[in-house]
Amino acid sequence: MKPSAEEPVLLAELKPGRPQQYDWKSSCETWSVAFSSDGAWFAWSQGHCLVKLIPWPLQETELCRASERKSHKAEAKRSRAGAKEKTLECGQIVWGLAFSAWPAARHPDGAAGLCCQVLATGLNDGQIKVWEVQTGHLLFSLLGHQDVVRDLSFAPNGSLILVSASRDRTLRVWDLSRDGRQVQVLTGHVQWVYCCSISPDCSMLCSAAGEKSALLWSMRSYTLIRKLEGHQSSVVSCDFSPDSALLVTASYDTCVIMWDPYTGEQLRTLRHVPLHSALEYSSDVHTSSLRSVCFSPEGLYLATVADDRTRDGHVQFWTAPRVLSSLKHLCRKALRTFLTTYQVLALPIPRKLKEFLTYRTF
Repeated sequence: MKPSAEEPVLLAELKPGRPQQYDWKSSCETWSVAFSSDGAWFAWSQGHCLVKLIPWPLQETELCRASERKSHKAEAKRSRAGAKEKTLECGQIVWGLAFSAWPAARHPDGAAGLCCQVLATGLNDGQIKVWEVQTGHLLFSLLGHQDVVRDLSFAPNGSLILVSASRDRTLRVWDLSRDGRQVQVLTGHVQWVYCCSISPDCSMLCSAAGEKSALLWSMRSYTLIRKLEGHQSSVVSCDFSPDSALLVTASYDTCVIMWDPYTGEQLRTLRHVPLHSALEYSSDVHTSSLRSVCFSPEGLYLATVADDRTRDGHVQFWTAPRVLSSLKHLCRKALRTFLTTYQVLALPIPRKLKEFLTYRTF
């Protein structure tokens, strides 16, 4: 969205334990990381079919010291709850991770007044295992996919609706509030499905597969809204802005396209600039191929991950841009949280204001 004037700083690095055992396998099996929705946990698929659950922020690091005042309340809360690092033995290579809050009224153990975090893990054999974070107990094993579950996305509204994306070319919708019942199977992709993302307002779902287009679905009717075409190679990642007004897709063509999900219009195209020669001549895949894209929490920045062809199984934590959102941006974000593009265009307001509110201008 906008360049940062600050140089990123490496705050901490996690490495798999027992390097004599983890060196090779962990480097090939570290596929996913995730933060919990309350910011109190970090999950890391660290190889050997294991997921490490780590209380956040990390202890005894520059990161912890730099954010000491900010995290004081969160740390006190975790201390009272006795939060400890945990290892989940999943039995299969872990490809996808997703957290969700479990509302107290729907707690699987029936405990009144108890709210917790759950973690869904997408596995190599097509299973999805759902764990209670605080205890490390397995809650559900969801069966249905016939191949690797590559990505997972919970509905942000706390409804416990989970969407999974698989190499079996399908997306599946699960309702954890109904004992993990499978609600819907979405078909339409002809290649492996790499990524799925539910919009913050829970009205739309975007999916990306090994195709030059992404698919946009309705989360109300579970029907296809439109196909988003514009990339020149496989689309592998997607994400919605915090107000649901924008959608970004990343592709092996090294481009990020910013879309208006309501109209399907392409608003911007951003190109990843490699630090070295972009083409490995023994392959038709670019060494700087984009693998992932996401919005920052306030919606002012995009982060992209490119493949540099090195794998060491490590996880690194870097500083993010520090920004104070303008009043204009905050107002636009607030309005677009509940107004679609079409509703904005129907407002009796000046054209330039409509262009700003629909992100045609920044």
